Amino acid sequence: MDATILIVDDEKSTRDGLRMALEDEFDCYVASDIREAENVLKSEKIDLVLTDLRMGGDSGMDLLDDILKQPHRPVAIMMTAYGSVDTAVEAMRRGAWHFVTKPLNIDELELMIKRALRSKSLESNNQKLESENQELRKKVGKQPHGLEPLIGNSPAMAQIHAMITQIAPTKATVLIEGESGTGKEVVANAIHSLSGRPKDTIITVNCAALSPQLLESELFGHEKGAFTGASQKRIGRFEQANGGTLFLDEIGEIDQATQVKLLRVLSERTIERVGSNSAIKIDVRVITATNKNLAKMVSKGDFREDLFFRLNVVRMTLPPLHKRKEDIVLLANAFLKEFNHENNKRVTSITPEAFRLIQHYNWPGNVRELRTAMEHGIVMCNGSSIEPSHLPLNIQSGSSLIQTTPANDKSVGKQDSYQIAPTQPSQFNLHSLESETIQHALKHTNNNRTAASELLGISRRTLQRKLKELDA
Repeated sequence: MDATILIVDDEKSTRDGLRMALEDEFDCYVASDIREAENVLKSEKIDLVLTDLRMGGDSGMDLLDDILKQPHRPVAIMMTAYGSVDTAVEAMRRGAWHFVTKPLNIDELELMIKRALRSKSLESNNQKLESENQELRKKVGKQPHGLEPLIGNSPAMAQIHAMITQIAPTKATVLIEGESGTGKEVVANAIHSLSGRPKDTIITVNCAALSPQLLESELFGHEKGAFTGASQKRIGRFEQANGGTLFLDEIGEIDQATQVKLLRVLSERTIERVGSNSAIKIDVRVITATNKNLAKMVSKGDFREDLFFRLNVVRMTLPPLHKRKEDIVLLANAFLKEFNHENNKRVTSITPEAFRLIQHYNWPGNVRELRTAMEHGIVMCNGSSIEPSHLPLNIQSGSSLIQTTPANDKSVGKQDSYQIAPTQPSQFNLHSLESETIQHALKHTNNNRTAASELLGISRRTLQRKLKELDA
């Protein structure tokens, strides 16, 4: 059975045009104002509402309030010709799934509607999980800084939120995998904050920043005279974290000798300071993180299999930003507020042209790179809106191409099978850029046109048309 859509717009040409464009895929109803829309919602089971923001004296925001009261709650997408980050965030806060600016690209809109409906199906399958996710967002939102990677209402982030609420109250060891910049440390802090352990008892160690000898002393402590330079007794990070959480970042960097000692700690729940034979009991919840594929390291003999299984009680894999682009508007707004405050600025919005560049960029550096780009934009902006010229040059140029690695290479730490390669100025030919990007997408998906169109963010129909135009 086709999904049912309600199109709400006070312009007849827009209503009818959208209905004609979408009725092959969906069962469409139309309304010219909020009152007509409310009548349809009362009489029909609507799956998705596509509503304009401004309709004469009415506001689509008011319709969102009514949508939330429906027993069969539809998902909502807001349309407007007056786009800004603040407006988009307000729409999402009021219950919208997404926010699009006019003039509309029908193919992109159709793809967005399908994604929204899939998200609604996920939500309706587990209302309890969604309730837990909202509770998590409330608790996490109380933290002062650094929680940007947990912002988002995409399906990928909904799963992360649900998993955090599920595992946080337990004592299970957690392994967090993900590309650099996806927010592994932030997730570790969220798990700890919801664990019930004392707030200030999470200790972080970057394993890649220390030599093997220093790392051993840092983790387990040492006695006076244990080695040259050990002029006094030192309490290690395991003891400091007793009763709380120890977060070991870049766990794939530790040497074999330290791996053996860490395995013993996890098995026996005791430690020995360097230079001592006395065992000290500890109660520490261990969370580790890596941008490497530990399973592959085990197969190569670079990481102990027994330690891997001890660490891998619960494994979380954080999605790269290009796989949750629905969240970019929320993240951008969070950074807008943060850097306005830090730089004493009053930047209130991002122009549609600038936001289009941000939305279409592939973000190989993930949320960390987006954060840097927004800081750059605010620093360079002298007015109230970030424009394309205020963004970093690589994002302005739109010249990055997707470079694929083999589709069966699932190693973590690479840019999820595709990376950004800069294009030289002499290569600025739109026809060749588009053709090469499409060919990369097809290669990455083994010529699966449906998967390639999803990767490119266009509909399959548009991909077929472009292939014909490019004689591909």
